[in-house]
Amino acid sequence: MVNNQISSIFNVRMSNTALDIQLKTLPDSPGVYQYFDAEGTIIYVGKAKNLKKRVSSYFTKTHENGKTRVLVKRIANIKHIVVETETDALLLENNLIKKHKPRYNVLLKDDKTYPWICIKKERFPRVFPTRRVIKDGSDYFGPYTSMKTVKTLLGLINGLYKLRTCNYNLAQDKVSEGKYKVCLEYHLGNCKGACEGRETEANYHENIAAIREILKGNFKDSLGNFKLQMNQFAEDMEFEAAQRIKEKIEVLENYQAKSTIVNPKISNVDVFSIVSDAGHSYINFLQLSYGSIIRSHTLEIKKKLDESDKELLELAIIEIRARFNSNSKEIYVPFKVNIGEQLKVTVPQLGDKKHILDLSIRNAKYYRMERFKQVKITDPDRHANRIMAQMKQDLRLGQEPRHIECFDNSNIQGTNPVAACVVFKNGKPSKKDYRHFNIKTVVGPDDFASMEEVVFRRYKRLLEEEQPLPQLIIIDGGKGQLSSALKSLDLLGLRNKIAIIGIAKRLEELFYPDDPIPLYLDKKSETLKIIQQLRNEAHRFGIEHHRNKRSKQALNTEMETIPGIGEKTIVELLKKFKSAKRISNAKLDELEDVVGVSRAAKIYNYYHKE
Repeated sequence: MVNNQISSIFNVRMSNTALDIQLKTLPDSPGVYQYFDAEGTIIYVGKAKNLKKRVSSYFTKTHENGKTRVLVKRIANIKHIVVETETDALLLENNLIKKHKPRYNVLLKDDKTYPWICIKKERFPRVFPTRRVIKDGSDYFGPYTSMKTVKTLLGLINGLYKLRTCNYNLAQDKVSEGKYKVCLEYHLGNCKGACEGRETEANYHENIAAIREILKGNFKDSLGNFKLQMNQFAEDMEFEAAQRIKEKIEVLENYQAKSTIVNPKISNVDVFSIVSDAGHSYINFLQLSYGSIIRSHTLEIKKKLDESDKELLELAIIEIRARFNSNSKEIYVPFKVNIGEQLKVTVPQLGDKKHILDLSIRNAKYYRMERFKQVKITDPDRHANRIMAQMKQDLRLGQEPRHIECFDNSNIQGTNPVAACVVFKNGKPSKKDYRHFNIKTVVGPDDFASMEEVVFRRYKRLLEEEQPLPQLIIIDGGKGQLSSALKSLDLLGLRNKIAIIGIAKRLEELFYPDDPIPLYLDKKSETLKIIQQLRNEAHRFGIEHHRNKRSKQALNTEMETIPGIGEKTIVELLKKFKSAKRISNAKLDELEDVVGVSRAAKIYNYYHKE
């Protein structure tokens, strides 16, 4: 019943005092609450085990989610409906969301019309696919999420049983009067001619009963009947008929083997799982009958207010079971949910039940990955937003890391120490912002001191040039390199203004300042993959610079060994030819134009001794 204490909708935003009064009068009962804005529009519907505690939490907590903060600011009036149980609250919440479509609620909508298999209520029932469910007493099996599944089942049924496909009205009087004649399907052996009374109604309905069981996933009765028929034909020496029945048994057993994935004793069970990221959740639904999956569907939900997996799964279970008319008495879920005392909730830990739950989770993950690939192509901005939100959540950052910089040192046996800084923006490389560093103040192979130098030089320059700073710095190395980089941030006054982490190569450990315990991300997580891509790119970029520097030094050193050629001459030649290799390949007259006849001859003869 609706609580009449809070019934009017104000045309102006209520004062804090008015809200306080409303909050104080809320009951400690389960129910549904509705938030209205100043125009009297419902902007959010929620359920609660305790209305007073739940609704009050919106106004007493500091919300990290920006949308939640905006929602709270827009609340101008609160109404609530008290119900008997949490289950009633969940059902009512689902109905109100579907009716009012509040702006800040998750909407579980799906406009797709799913196919069904209909066994028509007729004297000789037809079996056919349809997308319209008519309440005329006919039996409807489904809905199926794929027409391919429907065609496979109908193909199996038509191969096992001879059913009519015509739409004649086969009433007893019309058949007796001889109103109809058998068609081509009869002569092809696909129908037994019920229209001319060549098949009894009882025999036809025996086949329909067997078909009903097959559509439920129960193959046992049909297999048993076919085996009895086969044996009887064999005893009567009718071997051709026995062979035809044997072929039907093989078809049915083959289909059963492909469709049964767990213990056939597991029947009339719904399986639900959920996989989430920062912005979306993906709920997979499997329905089992006699160990076979007879229905599968995955629902994508866009989060509105940072809803928990438990909240979303409960909402989805109610919606999906209603949408698919499921009457299963038991559900398998990854964690406990509250959706009613009449439904048995099982959280499998091992065995066949755990196997089917894992399969559901795998389906949800596959669907999620497919959606990622589609969105990456069709909506790159949404893809970038999702990645950034996920990285913020995974790395426990205060803001999305739209601008990331990664540093790596490179030296071989202490020679030519260099460093590289690579830049990613919105999760993608920004190569025009990459930078090389030649180590200037450090003598010998000292990675820690080198890291301290390049980090200081990089951000001192950005500050001087008033360039934007990154939201995240990644240091290729463990605690030592991270500590060195922090020293530079301290000197520049940037400590706690830029998030910084270190990544150790061996176990992909992520280290945070002043935290001795590293963070381990899932090896398949997108956040870790982007960090690895940054680290690998910094390593490649640094190695490339180091190799070029060593090569250039080796060539320059070789030129210095030519008798009569000094540093001044080498500089003049490099200005003209750009590299030592081009100098070695230059023609004599080209060299003479730059350094004169005498020196040109010495250089040319050195490179052309043969």
